[in-house]
Amino acid sequence: MTTMTTGSDTLTRDALAVLQPGFTGTSAPDWLLHRIGEGLASVGLFGRNIVSAPQVAALTAQLRAERDDLLVAIDEEGGDVTRIEVRTGSSFPGNLALGAVDDVDLTREVARELGRRLAECGVNLNWAPSADVNSNPDNPIIGVRAFGAETDLVARHTAAYIEGLQAAGVAACTKHFPGHGDTNVDSHHAMPRIDVDLDTLHARELMPFRAAIAAGSKSVMSAHILLPALDPARPATLSPRILTGLLREELGYDGLIVSDAVEMQAIAGTVGIERGSVLAIAAGADALCVGGGLADEGTVLRLRDALVKAVRDGDLAEERLADAAARVRALAAWTQRARGDVAAPGAAVQEGTAPGTGSDIGLVAARRAARITASPSWCPLEQAPYVATFTPVMNIAVSSETPWSIGGELAALLPGTESGTYGTDSAAADVLAAAGERRIVAVVRDEHRHPWMAGALDALLAARPDTVVVEMGVPRATPRGALHVATHGAARVCGRAAAEAIAGV
Repeated sequence: MTTMTTGSDTLTRDALAVLQPGFTGTSAPDWLLHRIGEGLASVGLFGRNIVSAPQVAALTAQLRAERDDLLVAIDEEGGDVTRIEVRTGSSFPGNLALGAVDDVDLTREVARELGRRLAECGVNLNWAPSADVNSNPDNPIIGVRAFGAETDLVARHTAAYIEGLQAAGVAACTKHFPGHGDTNVDSHHAMPRIDVDLDTLHARELMPFRAAIAAGSKSVMSAHILLPALDPARPATLSPRILTGLLREELGYDGLIVSDAVEMQAIAGTVGIERGSVLAIAAGADALCVGGGLADEGTVLRLRDALVKAVRDGDLAEERLADAAARVRALAAWTQRARGDVAAPGAAVQEGTAPGTGSDIGLVAARRAARITASPSWCPLEQAPYVATFTPVMNIAVSSETPWSIGGELAALLPGTESGTYGTDSAAADVLAAAGERRIVAVVRDEHRHPWMAGALDALLAARPDTVVVEMGVPRATPRGALHVATHGAARVCGRAAAEAIAGV
């Protein structure tokens, strides 16, 4: 049963203001426009809302016709996690590629160009970057989304990314606080747990977030993970000790705290989204991300009414909800000022990245990130090969719509290239039969995490030692094959960089 509200009182407006919901369709539905008029201050965009950059610009203009200071958020990490280029693959390599290059000026430039493109589309809040230290190589959800496994490297590139993104007028949202890198469970499906001592957490997980705060990150996203050394009872998103005691008071963070999506099973499957939303705001969160899966008006009303009822029942302090809503509005005001500063006459614009023009900085970065190991007899391919892509089950953060591998990019350089996709029930014999006499290019992703994939590759190399291997995940397996290319991610530009290496371009 929901609480009846008028849609106009201050309490209701504050409850709407802390929500960051999604919706379906490529134009704004009437219910969303109506709720914006009632006080909704943020909207999240997902791949289902996007066809092209001009369409997104028209959509955000439609939304801002209702409220000029609306926060329009997106999960655009670049690399494997892209929404703007969900159907083509990203023009920017992800964090692991940038960490592999380890040039903070390049990271800053890439983030600024990504931010410029988002700003052109009317997006002013990016749920990025990931500041997680990927210390667990079997992590199923972070992997190439992290800058790396070394704390100092992650910290300096997190800061550079934030500086670049916010220089373009787009607020950063550093995630997943206090660090999701040492997990072996995906919080979309269950509750991860990190069992390390407090000293380790401060020396490893928290260092990149300290760097993010020093760099001025406008928002921070909490993780749905349990860290007993900090709070043995509640995951970070629901923990006053972590969000208020650690992030606000100990680390001195004064920006917006955003929850990771409340419909993820770590929350929805335990306390439920309504109770979880109330507990998150009470713990210190200021905004609630929802809409990756639940994207309807009913969800917005359920969460709005749960917050209103919690205040009226004394379960949530009205001052805490008001403070959270005020922080949302403060960030919205910053984005308006930043938009004006970036658009002002005389504002600094990097050469080659002026509005309306393209930049190949993403491809430049992808080329620099590629690590190539060649056998003594290696020669670039001159004839069209057969590309065999070994495809694992993807984590939910990576859209199933986003293409990856190198078949298309290699076909552009070697016309006639053919491709096939292989899963857990495939064998090397299947690849050999499909390839015939063609040279084989085997594309893998996190080979070290998938024994079936490693076994198929072993058999393929035993039969055809001249096979080329392209690793598009975390490159922990030993390089092998006539040529081995580690791209450090599966963005479209990473595939292009690998194709160039294979074709000798």
